[in-house]
Amino acid sequence: MRIRSFVFVALAAGCGLVSGCSAIATKTNSLSDADILSKTSGVLGLSPSDLTLVNRRTEGVNTYATLRTKSGKTYACTVNGGNLLSFGMTNPPVCNPM
Repeated sequence: MRIRSFVFVALAAGCGLVSGCSAIATKTNSLSDADILSKTSGVLGLSPSDLTLVNRRTEGVNTYATLRTKSGKTYACTVNGGNLLSFGMTNPPVCNPM
């Protein structure tokens, strides 16, 4: 019976820790609009001045951005990182045409 209680408490603590990490990552996101444009422009093969940030939202460790080019094409991009949990580092963005 003690083992079951220990397992339950350990699982509850683990769930709390994971949800706490997500909140910390969201609240400590340090990516500016200029950072997003700079990082995504390289992936798209464009200059940051050729892109307009339409909207952005941050959930956990990911920042989701919608970008529009001067030619009118729209892209949905995901930038992973840029927060306290990743020490400000980011992975290369992933962009897909909309």
